[in-house]
Amino acid sequence: MHCPFCRHPDSRVIDSRTSDDGLSIRRRRQCPQCGGRFSTIETASLNVIKRSGVVEPFSREKVMSGVRKACQGRPVTEGDLAVLAQKVEEAVRQTGSSQVDTNEIGLAILGPLRDLDEVAYLRFASVYQAFDSLEDFESAIGQLRADHASPAPDESVAPA
Repeated sequence: MHCPFCRHPDSRVIDSRTSDDGLSIRRRRQCPQCGGRFSTIETASLNVIKRSGVVEPFSREKVMSGVRKACQGRPVTEGDLAVLAQKVEEAVRQTGSSQVDTNEIGLAILGPLRDLDEVAYLRFASVYQAFDSLEDFESAIGQLRADHASPAPDESVAPA
């Protein structure tokens, strides 16, 4: 890390703290040459490999933008979209990889979107999974109905 005051190529870390959101580290540094003190904020980079092969930084805003189209006319707020984008980023970061395909991001979107709004989920899935027939829609709707019919593990009633 170059000193911002004298451009010396080295610095000493005096203090490190994790940010409130836990996604970055704030480091207080001191230059051994001029004694100047400065702070840096370090984050782990997450890059997306697009279908064209282009690599770009992950963007929550792009996730929100893509899902916003599927949620058009649905009772979904900007806050809901922000929470969904955060869940997607957390899921992708948990893979431990610094580069992910757009396909993996799409898969990470499907679960939280399904929980948020099933109609928006069907819209997004129809484009993302390239539905090309009524049978594809019927299959997806049938899966949603089957999931509604079977109780979740924490909702099951214990035998008396």
